[in-house]
Amino acid sequence: MGTISVIFGVLSVLGMLLGFIPLLGWFNWFNIPFAVVGLILALISNSRNGKILNIVVIIIGIIRLFLGGGII
Repeated sequence: MGTISVIFGVLSVLGMLLGFIPLLGWFNWFNIPFAVVGLILALISNSRNGKILNIVVIIIGIIRLFLGGGII
């Protein structure tokens, strides 16, 4: 489970990078729930790396949505 949560985190980072491209910020609406699933798996398995990675992706994704006007 720990490895799966890290894989979810890495895929979320790739999605987050895609969301930084102008006009693709809406992709974070799909990326944040994906990272939340990875965070839940990390919490179940007590994977510290997975927790940190997924939390960082969630926070940066929310900030990107806020700056782009996606969250009011």
